[in-house]
Amino acid sequence: MKASAFVYPWDVTGDPEAADRIAALGVHQATLASAYHSTRALTPRHPRHRIVTAEHAAVYYPPDHRWTGRELRPYPAGDWAPGDAYGAAAEALRGAGLDVHTWVILAHNSRLGAEHPDTSVVNAYGDRYPWAPCIAHPATRAYLADLAAEAAVRPGVAGTELESLGWYGLQHLHAHDKTAGVGLGDAGQYLMALCFCPTCRTGYGEQGLAADELAAAVREALEPLWRGAADDAGWPTVEKLLGEPVAAATRAWRDGQARTLQETAVAAVRAAAPEGFQVLLHADPVTYHCGANVGVDPAWILSVADGVVVPCTGGTALLAPFAEHARDDTVLAANFTVVSGMGGSPGTLAADAERARDRGATELRLYHAGLASDGDLAAVREALR
Repeated sequence: MKASAFVYPWDVTGDPEAADRIAALGVHQATLASAYHSTRALTPRHPRHRIVTAEHAAVYYPPDHRWTGRELRPYPAGDWAPGDAYGAAAEALRGAGLDVHTWVILAHNSRLGAEHPDTSVVNAYGDRYPWAPCIAHPATRAYLADLAAEAAVRPGVAGTELESLGWYGLQHLHAHDKTAGVGLGDAGQYLMALCFCPTCRTGYGEQGLAADELAAAVREALEPLWRGAADDAGWPTVEKLLGEPVAAATRAWRDGQARTLQETAVAAVRAAAPEGFQVLLHADPVTYHCGANVGVDPAWILSVADGVVVPCTGGTALLAPFAEHARDDTVLAANFTVVSGMGGSPGTLAADAERARDRGATELRLYHAGLASDGDLAAVREALR
């Protein structure tokens, strides 16, 4: 199975041994961040630093002229990835014999929400989520499609992986996060992710729903959760709390907006890319889920993209719904965390990969070559060998 390791530009630039070290893991490819959200990252082997603080969402290359005069545009990185940090890292990785694909984070951008609050998701209580752009907002949709094309199609690259190309909700570690006091469950996460910005309020109206009444119903449905007395059976619980017709109408609005954005963004990437350019989405087969791995209908998304990257650290069950609809050339990449301190299990990677293959996986993704300890990387080398 082809394996690729996720990498940040700062893992490679300034470290003359990094590219060869990654290649020595036995991977064929590096999936290198070209546009990423804010983060604080450990760099356990870098000769110049141990901690990198990416203060805001940014692109790691010089943006082009398409953004001139536009209110919504990508932010250049600060000193954590200056200039064309992506290009320099990609050149080093290719020099070590690795294919390089781009890793593009889209609808996850705290600075965008802070500077342009009208672009953010607004929950039923009126709280804004600055990290979560509302993907129904027309200007946001145009921004995301253009960002996808620019950040995906970098010089010398043969493919991309698009993350967060859909709805984002509450589940985001934001600064010193203090949101784990109440277990939301699938149903609570969905209800807290429903957006009530002006665009979405109009959209609910098109589905026959009165936005104020819907917001009140959502708040009422969430009350048992705040008391710690809520049951959670996923979507059936949402239907029970809101009523099946209302729940279905909210889903119709959200699913429609996500699908059309995904179609538009993938088409924009293909229009900018050379023939044969591979486009994958980080995805979850439960359509109402939101977050970095966006909820999608497996049959539909595999008719739009060349494949998907599926989270498998907690088990490989999410692969099966995609495998049912895969073609011979579909890429079904099983994504495993290999950083022990982040819940990964590099010591069981060989067995995990075998289980993933049995579920239909054709490739592996390893998160994350720059964050892992020497011991974790040694376990990865052994597993891939």
